[in-house]
Amino acid sequence: MSQINSGGGEDATDANPSVLLTYWWRVTDLSIGIISPPIVLAIVGIVSIYIWLGDVPSDIPMNIAVLATGGFVCAEVGKRVPILRNLGFAAILATFAPSYLSHVGILPRPLVRSISAFTDNSNILYLFVASIIVGSILGMDRRLLITGFLKVFVPLIAGSAVALAVGCTVGTALGLGFSHTLFKIVVPVMAGGVGEGAIPLSIGYAQLSHQSQELLFAEVLPPIMLSSLTAIVFAGVLNAAGKYRPNLTGHAGLQIGEHDVPLIGEDAIKPAPSPATVGSAVVMVVTVFLMGALAQRLWNWPGPVVMLAVAVLMKLGRIASPRLEQGAYANYQFFSTCVTYPLLFAIGVAKTPWDALVSAFTLPTIVTIVATVASLMATGFVTAKFMRLYPIDAAIVNACHCGQGGTGSVAILTAANRMQLMPFAQIATRIGGAITVTLALILFARFGQ
Repeated sequence: MSQINSGGGEDATDANPSVLLTYWWRVTDLSIGIISPPIVLAIVGIVSIYIWLGDVPSDIPMNIAVLATGGFVCAEVGKRVPILRNLGFAAILATFAPSYLSHVGILPRPLVRSISAFTDNSNILYLFVASIIVGSILGMDRRLLITGFLKVFVPLIAGSAVALAVGCTVGTALGLGFSHTLFKIVVPVMAGGVGEGAIPLSIGYAQLSHQSQELLFAEVLPPIMLSSLTAIVFAGVLNAAGKYRPNLTGHAGLQIGEHDVPLIGEDAIKPAPSPATVGSAVVMVVTVFLMGALAQRLWNWPGPVVMLAVAVLMKLGRIASPRLEQGAYANYQFFSTCVTYPLLFAIGVAKTPWDALVSAFTLPTIVTIVATVASLMATGFVTAKFMRLYPIDAAIVNACHCGQGGTGSVAILTAANRMQLMPFAQIATRIGGAITVTLALILFARFGQ
């Protein structure tokens, strides 16, 4: 019978482990992202057997294993590529590598079906965004919160206007035609993604022009995909630039002078929140998400925007206690650290068609999209100083206006290492996208047919 020492119930043999056991522990303490290499090998073996059987479950346990392995392996590879690792290549690889592997059939069809079904049915993206939004808002300095939300509109509006002018000028000069450039390239770039941008745009265009909605959707989707990739790359460049010019960035703080503080007792040293506190905060986050989802169901209000407004009101009204705020922030940290790359892998498989991305790779279209994204971000960078915002962080928020909706914001902020900007990114994506789509359809009704 093993003996128990007096120090805490450990086996006496653990005090002097064998050389082989010590070596094994060192191996298990290595990590690919957050996963131990032996666990990765075990997951690969288990999933391979399920693939051989022809039916990979689409439930939570299987996809936790599959997405964590795929996402963190891609991220670790991306973080080790010279030069590119400083340009957000980990996020790019975690998103677009699985899209390509799925397209060419390297990812087996049973596995693709499992990931796609899980991503479509689990609402994991919305849970992620809810955790990031609520946790980051409740971790912000409430004295600066409201001014930040008002200030961010100035670089966003100015950037949108400049990007519209630059994009249309470049596309027309390259022979794409003004109308095509405006309605089929520049507007989709800033429309807010696929669900909130490409789909309503193509439906509106179809109703107004009596063309096929499917064909119009196929036209506006590629610019959205390519602009999101462009924004990811530029966000990575800005993140690298911030390391050389730290005075230009708040490192995820948008406003000059901003810092994350608890609601009260700022100078007190507080213990880490207990598991019960984090659990309570998770239920609170889910409740806020459900409020947004219900508002969208009943009144067709954008769910993420409602969720964002509720979180802001909770912070300003001191509705959540300091204990729950700490729990929500701990939940934010967990999702940011442990879920981001697995989620990007799922997005790559289920939401990023490789054909649509490749079809946008014509030189005039590429140049027009890059010019549009660059001018939008550059305007945010320049105008930030007039609003006492950090230029790099304001430019990154503007970049989310060119992203692939919520999925694009996740990838852009991951490449920039600034997930705390998610609340402001939602303004750029959701509100900016909705305004863009509305104005575009009004103009299309008069001039686009």
